[in-house]
Amino acid sequence: MALHEAANTPRINAREFDAFDIFNLKHYLGPNPYLNTAALTFDFTLTYSLKPLPIESYLAQVCQHLPQLQGESYLSYAHLFAHLVAEVNRLQMGLHLYRWSFRLFPEYVRIAVQTLHGRTTRAAVYLAWDWLEAITQEQLFDFEGELRRLQQLFRESVYGGPTVYALLRAAHERGIPTYYLWDEGVMQYGYGRKQVRGVATTFHSDSNLDSAFTTRKDDCKAFLAAQGFPVPPGEVVTSLAEALEQAAGIGYPVVLKPVVGHKGIGVTAHIRTPEELQFAYDKAVDAIPYEQPIQLILEKHLQGSDFRLLCVGGRFVAATERRPASVTGDGQSTIGQLIHQANQDPARWDTPTSPLGPIQWDDAMEHFLAEQGLTVESVLEPGRTVYLRKVSNLSAGGVSRDVTASVHPDNIVLAQTIAQQFSLVCLGIDVIATSLERSWTEGSLGIIEINAAPGVLMHQKPAIGDGVDVPGAILNHLFPAKATARIPILTFNRLALGEVQALVEHILAAHPQWCVGSLCREGVLLNRTVRPRQGSHFRQVKTLLRHPHLDLLLVEIDEDVLEHEGLAYEGSDLVVLRDPSEKEQQMLKRDLNPGGTLILQQGSTVTLTVAGQVERFDLIGAEPLQGILLRAVSQLLQTWRG
Repeated sequence: MALHEAANTPRINAREFDAFDIFNLKHYLGPNPYLNTAALTFDFTLTYSLKPLPIESYLAQVCQHLPQLQGESYLSYAHLFAHLVAEVNRLQMGLHLYRWSFRLFPEYVRIAVQTLHGRTTRAAVYLAWDWLEAITQEQLFDFEGELRRLQQLFRESVYGGPTVYALLRAAHERGIPTYYLWDEGVMQYGYGRKQVRGVATTFHSDSNLDSAFTTRKDDCKAFLAAQGFPVPPGEVVTSLAEALEQAAGIGYPVVLKPVVGHKGIGVTAHIRTPEELQFAYDKAVDAIPYEQPIQLILEKHLQGSDFRLLCVGGRFVAATERRPASVTGDGQSTIGQLIHQANQDPARWDTPTSPLGPIQWDDAMEHFLAEQGLTVESVLEPGRTVYLRKVSNLSAGGVSRDVTASVHPDNIVLAQTIAQQFSLVCLGIDVIATSLERSWTEGSLGIIEINAAPGVLMHQKPAIGDGVDVPGAILNHLFPAKATARIPILTFNRLALGEVQALVEHILAAHPQWCVGSLCREGVLLNRTVRPRQGSHFRQVKTLLRHPHLDLLLVEIDEDVLEHEGLAYEGSDLVVLRDPSEKEQQMLKRDLNPGGTLILQQGSTVTLTVAGQVERFDLIGAEPLQGILLRAVSQLLQTWRG
């Protein structure tokens, strides 16, 4: 396969000495003529200004970093480039982006690559292009550095948080359509009345009152104590003098933390002296927003390890031990050098799939080293392990270890009893315990905090031990086994307003309580109410699917919209095509759900496909297709198991 060679082929984006040119980049947010997923499409051609190297020469170098590309047969430079972009686009993080395609035109090839975050995929295209050009011109190329830049770009996107991406992947594996609502800043899982909206592990079904209550550590602690649950003794303080007085009263060591906070910011544990308490006080105050009053919790430091118990829907799901960040000496490197070396480990890269976070270097770390008689310039003897913090924050480089299988039944009951006090999908319970294998009734456990927005990566991908599929547990709770995240969707390439109204009446006759959304070129309907179209076709459909009471969707979409915007949803249950164009027929048939119904009219001939069974016949009489359509809709509604 080769592109047509023309000596006067114009460059569009290529530089003077580039061998390849990339242009016409376009981002589709949903299924499109080139892929049945969101995709970035672009055109690829040769410039003929500089003769490219043999394909084998490029392959030899890229496979040093991407050995998974070895062993394939590449039919052309475009074929190699499509493979390369698709692999780079996964960012060496196992992103669920597998699909790509290319279509040959006389003077270029149009390549489509599945995408989640369009800006990152666009950057992946340019990375692959720059890499091949560097190979062509025998220049060095920092692939690892460029890849890290792409990983950070994705990490900073709305999809790149570890918890968000874990849920996105779990939804993808379960066939749950998921997309971001930009106006609201939340993810939507599912369509219409089956939808769930959320931010990370908080969802619209959660109680806002309960969620806010968990952030008030003082009130929450009092509540737990009143229920008879084990909490460490302590009080709220508002000044350093109060903190010193309370610490003297309950006895060192103590813990100091802001009343309102998260991710361990401003928390200092194992404070042993008034001098250490003063440092901890300043750190805690710095963590409080300037406009908020100083309110800190000072409580007795409990001996033991730091654990997180996680419940979903009031049921225990996972438990993780969290250990502070540490380094182990080699007899030559300083602590600072050991930290730098540790942060080079891909497992510590700040990506949605990294089991470890980068070790943070700050005043709190240096202060704790000083307490141990060390500095960042100290050289540790071989095999000596030094902890860098008193607290076990994973965001600061701590280490997670799965302990789910060893939790004592009494501790499971304790976690579930606490979780069932709150109307929250997810609840994290942080405890200090000598071991979760011992019952809390033996006095070996204390609850230090509960969290209404717990992260899931520490459980799903711990640094030590097997992972627990917490994202799957969350989605299984939100969408039980017999439920679906979808509503019936009926797609037409031609649909007049009068036909919409007749269909809506037919549907409401069978389901009078339903809310039916419709979109045709003449307007937008909710049941019988018509309003003018505003904005793009894609946005209008997304707005209908966002409606929390929508039971069924009717959509007219023609070739022009398919080419310029693509589909705003995944899969149709009924597709009706009247004398369709080649693109309409190809794409809308492709996106018919398995077992769905297809009505294809070409002139006076109708092909009816129902659950794989095909009938073909000629129309006789006036408007017979309407009767066929109404029967197909009735059958669909009778068999729908949503």
